[in-house]
Amino acid sequence: MREFFFLTLANHLPRMKPFDYGRFLLYKLAGIKISGKALIFGPLIIRPIGCAKHISIGDGTFLNTHIRFGCPEDEIIIGSNCQIGPGTMFETTQHGLLYDPEKGRGSYTRPITIQDKVWIGAGAIILAGITIGEGAVVAAGAVVTKDVAPLTLVGGVPAKVIKKLDALAE
Repeated sequence: MREFFFLTLANHLPRMKPFDYGRFLLYKLAGIKISGKALIFGPLIIRPIGCAKHISIGDGTFLNTHIRFGCPEDEIIIGSNCQIGPGTMFETTQHGLLYDPEKGRGSYTRPITIQDKVWIGAGAIILAGITIGEGAVVAAGAVVTKDVAPLTLVGGVPAKVIKKLDALAE
């Protein structure tokens, strides 16, 4: 009930600067683990309800609008100083390709880890079991089906390496 209340409140605050900089506190009260301050425009979609506790967000991270977290069992960990574009989806559950008349397609869950200083472009989809390395960039609209090495730009469907990036500035 607590998650539902604070998530609804945070998601319905007007998009104004004072609310943008304090909204993360309401998401924290909803059960999301947020270390330090995060800039979250919202709304956030968390499925199923009651799973905010499976989400961790690092200090200095920015989440744009309409981010979806599908995390019924496994965690979604977003590091510090990340930038997450609008419409990004994190999906920890996947279904099998083959249909069994007695069992259906079945499903499994795996955690998602986004390391520090990652930029994920608008509309990207990050699938179950993925780790995106420090300083990596995921192009807008990419579907990430395999781990991304640190300091790598990936894009496309499925996402492929476009190029290696220069070292991170200290």
